[in-house]
Amino acid sequence: MKFIFATGGTAGHINPALAVASYIREAYPDSEILFIGTSDHMESTLVPNAGFDIKTIEINGFRRSFSPKAIIFNIKTLFRLLTSERASKKIIKEFAPDVVIGFGGYVSGPVLQSAARMKIPCCIHEQNAYPGITNKQLAKVVDKVMLTVEDAKKHLECKNEPIVTGLPVRGEILKKDRNEAREELGIPEGKYLVLSFGGSLGAAPLNDAMHDILINDSESENIYHIHSAGTNGTAYLEQLEKEGFEKAGEGVLVKGKSEVRQYINNMDTCLAAADVVIGRAGASSLSEIEALGKASILIPSPYVAENHQYHNAMALVNRNAARIIEEKDLTSESLNNMLSELLSSPEVLFEIEKNAAEMGIVNAREKIADVIIELAK
Repeated sequence: MKFIFATGGTAGHINPALAVASYIREAYPDSEILFIGTSDHMESTLVPNAGFDIKTIEINGFRRSFSPKAIIFNIKTLFRLLTSERASKKIIKEFAPDVVIGFGGYVSGPVLQSAARMKIPCCIHEQNAYPGITNKQLAKVVDKVMLTVEDAKKHLECKNEPIVTGLPVRGEILKKDRNEAREELGIPEGKYLVLSFGGSLGAAPLNDAMHDILINDSESENIYHIHSAGTNGTAYLEQLEKEGFEKAGEGVLVKGKSEVRQYINNMDTCLAAADVVIGRAGASSLSEIEALGKASILIPSPYVAENHQYHNAMALVNRNAARIIEEKDLTSESLNNMLSELLSSPEVLFEIEKNAAEMGIVNAREKIADVIIELAK
């Protein structure tokens, strides 16, 4: 069997596609897999590094502005859309796939549209609770639509009934034992660990809100903190060092029970050990939180397309599987109050953990692959 995966832009789109492609390659060693992406985004390195072939097309999104620069950019984008469809059709014709799969990003549009017109079986995976423009259009023409959460269904007009498959979670996350992780991090039995992060680059509003909490809880008897300031948080770490935090390694500061890192390179251990997770509401992070059954306080990024992180967060909040603070309401006080409420009520914390775990789909990779293989056959 031959498969084309179309995805690109961010690791959040690319890594789930790679997880599914790797599973298919393991289950069907004779299969042929080709990725289609762009040359100027992460897929151009991530895909070859994972051992898959990739061909590239030129495509980008439209700018939502009427400034002269935006208008010129959008005219060029319209031209690229036409040329990218021709390029997609050429690649598809030469490779002759049994099925074409879209995992998000602008590149999915022309590839899946071309495949549908060529009567090749095709499907898409939507990772967010509020789908983007590309997948909203593709849902009308592809044979199968796969969803991370049920909530996305009401925003889509699908050719066929969509299927909730979840989003693949990294194997190392699922395999990590909680007790072993806490022992590795030096968290004593009966104490709480709060893990907070704003993504690899960091999130300034979250850093600011955590500042006083990290300092005040450094002398706490019951609460340990691990906070990631992000690769953009150099000045933040320098400020904490002036306020009594001491270096404990490259990019790591410690004061009492509060540890601040520039980057968390053992996220599997930290997530497994955590009692409460504080962070953004990207689809991958939420899938990991659900898979491990973790209580969380979510601060959705308001800067993403369609405000989809807010909708992702609300999918959990509406099921009492998380708490939310919108960035406009985020302060050190509001965050500390919500954190204190959770940590002072084991019953509430347990209920949130249970509900989060019920939302988790730990075999998403296999479920997605089953849909793809069925189409290919």
